[in-house]
Amino acid sequence: MTAALTPCAGKCSTVFGDSVCRGCRRFSHEVIHWNRYSPEEQRLIWQRLDSQLDQILLPLVQIRDEQALDELLRSQQVRLLEKASAGRKIYHALRICQRNPACLERAGLNVSALHLQKIWQLFEQRIYSLAVASFELAWLRAAQFGETAAGANSL
Repeated sequence: MTAALTPCAGKCSTVFGDSVCRGCRRFSHEVIHWNRYSPEEQRLIWQRLDSQLDQILLPLVQIRDEQALDELLRSQQVRLLEKASAGRKIYHALRICQRNPACLERAGLNVSALHLQKIWQLFEQRIYSLAVASFELAWLRAAQFGETAAGANSL
């Protein structure tokens, strides 16, 4: 039996009170309720997370050889959704190579070992800022919706 696929990156910070997990970048309520969500709700969350990865990683890292990238991910047994974005694939390859720089040669990315740590640090900084901004925007929209709904109910 295969475990359900989840965005969890194994370093959850929501348990310490963060509204956005520093590992997977899901909102705290999404981490808590993940197993209760319908496949469609989960798909929408994956879509947002992949879009953020694309937005941050595609300008930073180019794929030199997509087959090599896919082979690295397969060899490392990285489980991906069928329609995982290029940013998600790059993320997993960088994560693997950041821990084991020797695999960078076969990752199919245009990243030198010399710049790997700097790119990873820049990525983590930017992706978390984007995720927090996304959370704050969602919070503001929910608050506005609540005000609009309350106003409509008082009419």
